[in-house]
Amino acid sequence: MNYFSSNFKLGILGGGQLGKMLLNDTRKFDIYTCVLDGSNEAPCKIASNEFHLGDLMDFDAVYNFGKQVDVLTIEIENVNVDALEALEKDGKKVYPSSKTLRTIQNKATQKLFYVDHNLPTAPFSRFAYLSEIEDAINNGGLQFPFVWKAAQFGYDGNGVKVVRQISDLENLPKGECIAETLVPFKNELAVIVARNPSGETKTFPVVEMEFHPEANQVEYVICPARISDDVANKAREIALKTSKAFNHVGLLAVEMFQTQNDDILINEVAPRPHNSGHQTIEASYTSQFEQHLRAILDLPLGRTDSKVGGVMVNLVGAEGFSGNVVYENIASIMNLYGVTPHIYGKKQTRPFRKMGHVTIVNEDLNEARRVAEEVKKTIRVISE
Repeated sequence: MNYFSSNFKLGILGGGQLGKMLLNDTRKFDIYTCVLDGSNEAPCKIASNEFHLGDLMDFDAVYNFGKQVDVLTIEIENVNVDALEALEKDGKKVYPSSKTLRTIQNKATQKLFYVDHNLPTAPFSRFAYLSEIEDAINNGGLQFPFVWKAAQFGYDGNGVKVVRQISDLENLPKGECIAETLVPFKNELAVIVARNPSGETKTFPVVEMEFHPEANQVEYVICPARISDDVANKAREIALKTSKAFNHVGLLAVEMFQTQNDDILINEVAPRPHNSGHQTIEASYTSQFEQHLRAILDLPLGRTDSKVGGVMVNLVGAEGFSGNVVYENIASIMNLYGVTPHIYGKKQTRPFRKMGHVTIVNEDLNEARRVAEEVKKTIRVISE
């Protein structure tokens, strides 16, 4: 099939920043794109060839959209999987598959998948209701501390909380959830695996992630991770084993814990471009977004090694500010060596909302990390 300057249509479910960055590469290749999103102000609206307004969780909206395109992909997991399954039965190419997405959408199902496939992950218990956690604590079946995770619809640190006492359960959603052993880890790592329908598979370098202690969001992504070769090889092998188990097509971001004993445990996965791969735009021979396109279109995969060390800084809405966004001191950071800002196009800011990111590239990774700290201290995402 001819994808370039042709009648081929690529459908993307979700119109957020990941889709917007993916569209940079569809424009580079002149691939015709159609985007479905529930917001008329979605960042993808101005960059896609066709923008369709519709609820991603609505069967008819997703099914009817999917019928109009040749290949369908996602930039967010929360989509109607029954519609994807119906499209596959109609012969439509959907990547990732409905089967993969159905497993990953629910954190309890995802964790059981790891157990069933002998993939290392932290011990956990599954609960149909939040009240069952209190019963387990009272009966001695669950010990503090542990990590509560909503089974569905968590994002950007929402739906996750460390529980150290019974009062920490107050005001949490009442539905299905898991309680996971709190892992005393050295590092949080991630590996992005790319795989096309022909079975060609490649991994990007292992990255190290530093998290905001309150928001539970990634603040910095450091590539390559500052770990030993042995640990890096172990992380890559587990990521590849995970990819093989899912038999996915496209990108699979595998987030992992490096324990005090240098064991690797899978935290969770995302079957799409991911926050842990944004630095690839400037630092790698092939960005994660171009690689995702190559994978889902069954084209040869690109080089995944880095040209230079890279650090990514997330730009999130400052606490205490909501409304029309203002990026304060952005010109100042652009005066720093190796700095490239990416603004996602969201007009409204609120505390901890992802509004953009900044990549810092440098031959010296420690210097890149130092500049990243300066960027973080200088720029502010506030409101009018």
